[in-house]
Amino acid sequence: SYEHLEPRPGSNYRQWFLKGRRVRAALVWHDVHGPDAYTPEELARDYEVPLEAIREALDYTERNWDLIWKEHDEEEEWFRAKGIPF
Repeated sequence: SYEHLEPRPGSNYRQWFLKGRRVRAALVWHDVHGPDAYTPEELARDYEVPLEAIREALDYTERNWDLIWKEHDEEEEWFRAKGIPF
């Protein structure tokens, strides 16, 4: 159970988002673990959310890898079909 995450009805994504934001949990994970990594504290400040929201998004992503990667692959396929570099 997550206090700071929620599903987004009507979204093409099944993964959860930061409450009240258009920020998917996987984007938070990427921002913390990607090539231009932020600390969770920096990201919480930049998104103007509690640090616990960032921690929940990281936990959610790691517990839902299969869904996260499935959506990533579907998104990549959609972009390629449209001729848009991914």
